[in-house]
Amino acid sequence: MGHPKFARPKYDTPPHPWKADRIEEEHAIKKNHGLKRIGGMKEIWKAKSALRRIRGQAMKLIGRVDTSEGHYAREKDALLASLNRKGLITSDAILDDILSLTAEDILNRRLQAQVYYKGLACSMKQARQLVTHGQICIGDQKVTIPSYPVSRDEEEMIRYHPRSKLNDPEHEIRKTIDGRREMAEYAEDEVDPEFTQSEASEVNESADDAPRAEDTVVGGGE
Repeated sequence: MGHPKFARPKYDTPPHPWKADRIEEEHAIKKNHGLKRIGGMKEIWKAKSALRRIRGQAMKLIGRVDTSEGHYAREKDALLASLNRKGLITSDAILDDILSLTAEDILNRRLQAQVYYKGLACSMKQARQLVTHGQICIGDQKVTIPSYPVSRDEEEMIRYHPRSKLNDPEHEIRKTIDGRREMAEYAEDEVDPEFTQSEASEVNESADDAPRAEDTVVGGGE
């Protein structure tokens, strides 16, 4: 039993630190998802640990002779409903579908990834910058945590902050983002315009009085 003042890690580190194949795989995932240079591996280990827990629950239920009634039926329905709310599986998924999930499926639910997939940023790197600079809201709440897990219900609520200059279609960066979104299937070179320090500071100052998700939402990452 650990000291009550110090929380235990909620993820497992690799059992062997110098496996070349694993290191190459994790570096590729980190690059694809725009994770931080320092601490990015920790996000991957968290996703893999969460995936192991989910798979363990599914395999335990699959191993039961009958999960059509009683306690195990309720446990199965609760697991499927929970993963559906998190956006990891579809509403008609079965237990076997859970075993096909990957760590990248979990990383894809991060706010940073969802901002990019919704076409609000040109790249994963820029999506992270928009989130940390207070440019993104979920509903009426400004969220500055790139690793915030987005539920299925929150997907359609992701938007630019009401006071963000990116709401202006004529803003230089907004035009670049819109142009990249329209030509995504033809573009070959990555376009990644960044905010200047003055632009980021101006937005942060104007959004200081907006409600923050970290004050009201339990959980979240870095």
